[in-house]
Amino acid sequence: MGLFGRLGNLWKGFLSLWIADIEKDHPEIAYENAINSMVEKYTKLKTATAAIIRRREELDERYKTATRDLEQTDAELATAVETGQDDLALILIQKKNALTQEVADLDADLKTASSDANSAKSSLIGVQGEIKKLKAERDTMLAKMHSAQARIKIQEQLDGLSVDEEVKALDNVRSHIKTTIAEANLGKELSESSLDGRLAGLRNQVGDVQARKQLEELKAKRAAQQAAQGQKTM
Repeated sequence: MGLFGRLGNLWKGFLSLWIADIEKDHPEIAYENAINSMVEKYTKLKTATAAIIRRREELDERYKTATRDLEQTDAELATAVETGQDDLALILIQKKNALTQEVADLDADLKTASSDANSAKSSLIGVQGEIKKLKAERDTMLAKMHSAQARIKIQEQLDGLSVDEEVKALDNVRSHIKTTIAEANLGKELSESSLDGRLAGLRNQVGDVQARKQLEELKAKRAAQQAAQGQKTM
């Protein structure tokens, strides 16, 4: 192989790899190319099948015509023999023999053409079915790919989300709330332990002591009154 041939093959290889990469990124292009190629094949096969069917129909028409001619020749030959027209009978015998051979050949050709037509139609139907299957596969696979791409995008978005800042903000709020509560508790504790607080508590205690003392005096006075009344009644 010459230099230009090798360069040509190398270029074809690079081109094939480039197209393969494009088709991976855009599989719909690969499917469309495959479908279009099969449609083109189907169109050519359809044209060839039509030609085979046309030939079968032509052979069928010729076979029918030759068969009618043979029947007509048989009838004419019988008439020539019955009427003693030997010269015509000889000619009709030759014609009959030729027609008999022609009918036999046409019958064989017609059978072959019918078989070819049936085979071509089967191939045509098969290619048509493959095109339908490929279209259905394209729709299914592209739908799956789009669904997978959507899931990947969602996952990437979820992976890109960070809750650190939100959690940190809540931690700051929690810390502030706890600090506020602690300050409130500290104020209470300080008020209870301060001198003013202790004096206020002491005043409350003095008031309680005085009230209890007054209560005892009232009870003693009442008891004395009851005792005095009891002596008078005696």
